Amino acid sequence: MAAPLLRRSTVSHSFEHGSYRYSAVLGAEGVGLGRAHGNQTQWLGSREFTCDAAQPAWEAALQALSALLAEHAVKGAQLRVLLSARYSRFCLVPWSDAIGQPGELDAYARACFENLYGQSLDDWRIVLSPEPAGAARIATALPEALLQGLQNLGRESRLSLRSVQPYLMAAYNRCSAQLEQGDFLFVLAEPRRSVLLLAAGGAWQQVLAQGCADSDQALQALIERTCELYGEHLPRVYLHAPGRGDVPQLAAVQLCQPAGDSDPLCAMWRAVA
Repeated sequence: MAAPLLRRSTVSHSFEHGSYRYSAVLGAEGVGLGRAHGNQTQWLGSREFTCDAAQPAWEAALQALSALLAEHAVKGAQLRVLLSARYSRFCLVPWSDAIGQPGELDAYARACFENLYGQSLDDWRIVLSPEPAGAARIATALPEALLQGLQNLGRESRLSLRSVQPYLMAAYNRCSAQLEQGDFLFVLAEPRRSVLLLAAGGAWQQVLAQGCADSDQALQALIERTCELYGEHLPRVYLHAPGRGDVPQLAAVQLCQPAGDSDPLCAMWRAVA
């Protein structure tokens, strides 16, 4: 069984100008910035942010990113943005023979989200993973206002916005070559939120996002609850926990090196740089 595909950016443009390529990570409580030049990479730093309950977290994140870009005088270069699961919503969209047009698929995906979250997502952009006929898709929803804010920030900073992508997709795509044949559970454990992807029979079966710590105890409980829904035998578990400073003591294949004492945002960036 080949691993299902999960390759899609929300925003993507092609261009050749600019000798530096910058990558920004919008984390749950901070933003970070790294850059690449040829085969060389450099972490530039990060900024924490806070926001009140009435303010969307992405607003504070954009303000912090704007300050970070100004601090490092980033101009006229390529920018890639990776989004924490805090800014994304995920949903499994089952296959339907009744869907024949792209507009119908978008409406169907929105209905799946509304059924799961209990509210309309009219102001969110939905992107679906490319899958073969008959297979379920992973759908990602991102706030349109966040995407527009990133576009505006790119123009203000004279940056070419190369892509905007949930970190989940970037991490899975980078790690997919390490996944063996057969059913599996892919666990992305960010410092404050985890996302689990369950695949069986060559197709996606479940996607689950939950706020929790990335400690061994919290992750083990989350994995066990998910596997209970899976059935008779446990799938192979793959863990991507870029913010952990130590090696998790879990029965799972580790997909990234411990972050040590480094910034968790830096560890997230290096894992997919």
